[in-house]
Amino acid sequence: MRHRTRIAVGPVQFRVGSDWPEPIAALDRLYAAYPQDDARPADATVRLFAARPWRRWLRPSVHIGGDFIVPDALPLPLSMGLLAAEMAMNLQVALGWRRHMLLHASAVAKDGRALIMSGESGSGKSTLAALLGEGDWRLMGDEFTLIDPASGDALAFPRAVSLKNAAIAEMASRVDASRLGPLLAGTPKGDIRHLIPRGNAIAAMHEPARPALLLFPRFGGEAAIEPMGEGEAFVRLTESSTNYVTLGEAGFVALTRLVRETPAFGISYPDSATGIALAEQLWAEAAR
Repeated sequence: MRHRTRIAVGPVQFRVGSDWPEPIAALDRLYAAYPQDDARPADATVRLFAARPWRRWLRPSVHIGGDFIVPDALPLPLSMGLLAAEMAMNLQVALGWRRHMLLHASAVAKDGRALIMSGESGSGKSTLAALLGEGDWRLMGDEFTLIDPASGDALAFPRAVSLKNAAIAEMASRVDASRLGPLLAGTPKGDIRHLIPRGNAIAAMHEPARPALLLFPRFGGEAAIEPMGEGEAFVRLTESSTNYVTLGEAGFVALTRLVRETPAFGISYPDSATGIALAEQLWAEAAR
């Protein structure tokens, strides 16, 4: 395509092509600190294209393509080209990655061990991971956590963190403006702004961590902690995995080991400070 870039996030090497320069320039800024290896074969290909030639200039609309597509997906305006690129990158991983079990979960690490948080959109898992990653933790990712079927270790996928709505102002008050991408207002998911992870997350993105705690956060309501049994944790994680069924027996074995070896809790919290405090409390108890 006319404009292109390569991005390596964790074990995944992306090749991204676009009919327009703007999405590529935005990606290059967000991922400037990430390793570049043009000689390495791409694991996933993303295409951002105009369905008709004139759509490059007349009310330009960005369609998502690549190794995997969603046929009925609606295009986005060029002003949201960065969002289209991030969505396409996530789509390729969600539908095409087979080397590890994928969990739609955020994760942070400390002392070689991982705290994994899984939940529906709006549960606050991305915000909690981003906030913890600004403290004593290493951010492993806000979109996917990869579990090695052989070792059971968690692997990082520290893409730019997608902050939504109220989380944007909260994070903007804590980090330098140079680490924030452009504000994408009025997207299908509300306002979005991307956060560039700290340097330690990028430098250590190939370092695995042993899962030590599973949290299922729920934003809203009074602070509460609810121990979760292996069966419920197993079912919830199968629902959050995009390739559990595809992996077959290897996926079953990996997920069974994860829930048997890792204590799990559901938490409710009314604000980020409380969510962080609950996560830190449970982490300290798990370390005893």
